[in-house]
Amino acid sequence: MFRCAVIGTVCLLAASALARSAGDSAAPSSPAPKPVVAMEEPRPGDFWTYEIRDEITGKISSIRTFVVTEVTPTEISVSVHIEGKDNVGLNVYDRSWNLTSAPPWKYQPNNGEGIVSPLKVGASRSFEGHNVNAETGNVWKRSGRSSVTGQETITTKAGTFDTFKIERSASLRPTNDPTRKQEITVQTWYAPAIDHWVRRTFVSRMNAHLVVNETSELVDYGRKK
Repeated sequence: MFRCAVIGTVCLLAASALARSAGDSAAPSSPAPKPVVAMEEPRPGDFWTYEIRDEITGKISSIRTFVVTEVTPTEISVSVHIEGKDNVGLNVYDRSWNLTSAPPWKYQPNNGEGIVSPLKVGASRSFEGHNVNAETGNVWKRSGRSSVTGQETITTKAGTFDTFKIERSASLRPTNDPTRKQEITVQTWYAPAIDHWVRRTFVSRMNAHLVVNETSELVDYGRKK
């Protein structure tokens, strides 16, 4: 309890100083969470920006922005921008975000990395097909499985999102050299509210040796007004 032996102005000043000191030591309040922008159905102009971290080096390897350019009843076309580079790529997906084309590669019928339907815990599907390089003619046979393994709340720089966790594993072999084998494991945290993933891990091994280990995390997104 604060006591003052001097009556008057000196006592009031001392009490004021004590109150300021107590206020200064209080913990700052947490910032309010960012509101989620509803983007359940894709539209031209929708964008998602990701920070890509190389888990082998621990460094940020790139910043990539994906922008929807066109939507049809069967396809979504997306331009890919990499920060610091002038070239722009074009990915084509089906309406479940399975990649079908990323020149020079074409995925027949798709690469199997999209959203599992129905989107509920326990749902799973198998897939198979071919990756075809239009420039070299190389063909890789692909097979794998995707499963919805849980629901998690994920917070990134872009906000806090309710997500479904989708785990995918795939094996690939070139048709001209079956002794080579690529194994890919992907974990995707997909947020239905923004119709995209907010985090994704990608690990690739060639003949059991680690080649790629990276994490993509959403840092910004939005819709054309």
